[in-house]
Amino acid sequence: MAQLFPPRADIVVRTVLVVVAAFIAFVPLAVWAFARTPAATGQYHAERQPIPFAHTLHVNGLRIDCRYCHAGAERAPMAGLPPTSACVPCHVDGLLRTTLFAPVRESLSTGTPIRWRRVTRLPDFVFFNHAVHVRNGIECSTCHGRVQRMQEVYQAAPLTMEWCVECHRAPERRLRLTDADTPDWTRADVAASARLAAQYDVARLTSCTTCHR
Repeated sequence: MAQLFPPRADIVVRTVLVVVAAFIAFVPLAVWAFARTPAATGQYHAERQPIPFAHTLHVNGLRIDCRYCHAGAERAPMAGLPPTSACVPCHVDGLLRTTLFAPVRESLSTGTPIRWRRVTRLPDFVFFNHAVHVRNGIECSTCHGRVQRMQEVYQAAPLTMEWCVECHRAPERRLRLTDADTPDWTRADVAASARLAAQYDVARLTSCTTCHR
């Protein structure tokens, strides 16, 4: 009786099985790896704003406290943005009449807030409370990077669940000394970290409901 399959059939079948197995193993790994790249997390991504606001000038040059614009950082879940009227008193009339400030003039005349573009964004299913972190020794730059040194603000951290949980497992490593006179808070040493952890009653919150409510 003649053979139903040619001699090379075994080789073809084995090759196909190996390729399928490799594909099944490769796809999840590829998705896992891509999900941690800046292309997926948005890390280093910057948004073009309606006004090129210079944090380097306002924070470093003029010594304006971050909480002047982001007043909710210490008392609310959202850090917030200032009303347009808060931007006007610091600038001379000649500057306010320039093309650069056209969106400011339009906002004041129409009562419509300036459409600032969000740079750092978390998914809607993630709950994050700025006040809880800021009031308990976590510096803004831990998540946002050194904004006062950025010519154009970008997302400094990956903000993945893995990145957040790593901090929650050992929050004392992220505590900063908050009594500094400059925006560049200093990281606490080991002894100071232990003291601050006790002072703030820091807890290692790693349950799912901490962020997913």
